[in-house]
Amino acid sequence: MSNDGVNAGRRRFLVAATSVVGAAGAVGAAVPFVGSWFPSAKAKAAGAPVKVNVSKVEPGQQMVAEWRGQPVFIVRRTEEILSNLTKLNDRVADPESKASVQPEYVDPVTRSIKPEILILVGICTHLGCSPTFRPEVAPADLGPDWLGGYFCPCHGSHYDLAGRVFKAQPAPLNLPVPPYSYDSDDIVTVGVDQEKA
Repeated sequence: MSNDGVNAGRRRFLVAATSVVGAAGAVGAAVPFVGSWFPSAKAKAAGAPVKVNVSKVEPGQQMVAEWRGQPVFIVRRTEEILSNLTKLNDRVADPESKASVQPEYVDPVTRSIKPEILILVGICTHLGCSPTFRPEVAPADLGPDWLGGYFCPCHGSHYDLAGRVFKAQPAPLNLPVPPYSYDSDDIVTVGVDQEKA
């Protein structure tokens, strides 16, 4: 009779211990499984908005930020650069950016919210190379009619300082303008629409 009591107690202990270990194992398997439903920190960062201090950009100069793993060109344009844009309207393929990738709230000619600050995704619309910033006027290698802009070294596409592609180039479209908004005069958030900010 005493053996029956010992066996029943031992059985209850073994069942309880097995249940606890089984439950811990189930939780241990469920946590990574449920965690896999959520994006990783790297994935969140890849699409997350980026804050940029544009006060660091000198007139006529460019800085490069990164958003979604792509270079974002930020240029502080001078009055001379802005006046040159209208001189190029007959030389660019899409002067009012009707076929371009850009938010509706940017000006179609200057392709910006504030004329003096240009923000572009720095990926050529031909095959995805990154164009070089060439702000100088009439350099020897680009000719006497060059008023500053971007030159894609991969296949020779030319863009003006609004990111508008010239006619008869390999690139079919203007450089894209990402969604962006101003948090203040100096801070821009790339990746958040101005209308939703």
